[in-house]
Amino acid sequence: MLDVAVIEEPAAAEASLDPIRRRILAALAEPGSAAALAARLGLARQKVNYHLKELERHGLVELAEERRKGNVTERVYRATAASYVISPAVLAAVSPDPTRSPDQLSARWLLALGSRLVQEVGTLLTGAARAQRRVASFGIDAEVRFASAADRTAFADGLAEAVATLVARYHDESAPGGRSHRVVVGLHQIPAAAAPVPDTDTETDTETAPDPGPGQENVR
Repeated sequence: MLDVAVIEEPAAAEASLDPIRRRILAALAEPGSAAALAARLGLARQKVNYHLKELERHGLVELAEERRKGNVTERVYRATAASYVISPAVLAAVSPDPTRSPDQLSARWLLALGSRLVQEVGTLLTGAARAQRRVASFGIDAEVRFASAADRTAFADGLAEAVATLVARYHDESAPGGRSHRVVVGLHQIPAAAAPVPDTDTETDTETAPDPGPGQENVR
């Protein structure tokens, strides 16, 4: 079983979003038969069998083993991954494209970068799983609490400068056999745990407009 599987086919994404199938996928973190799942989830066995066949057809569950019980063969299934991510590639032409309107101060652009990250890393993971290899990657996750908007801006400027310096130091366009990598660094406010307030959409020029406060669009 994979830790994370990326769903790249629209039909598979549709299958995974069905409420009953989501429950079945979660239950199949541990292998189980249709009869066991039906009892655990409080569903008819025929209904569970139907959904299992659909999930198996889209590669979301797989046959773990077959057990003989008298004259009956019991099929035991398991999920193909512990968790699933739906790739933005499922949306095809309407998926976010960060090249359309790059803007370092736009939360929408940051979201588009994140979507591209999921799509590209998902493609790498799928290929690596088929080749039984690992993906070389690196990530940083940190939390910082700013005392003011000015501190946040200074931090973003310093971060951008540091990244640009590192990229300039190590980037070699003509290196024989070199491999291109993408560097994505994001900064955003952490949403409140309870009853988050939606960001206010301010279609203003961020170079001249006053700081609208934390959590709003087009702020660092």
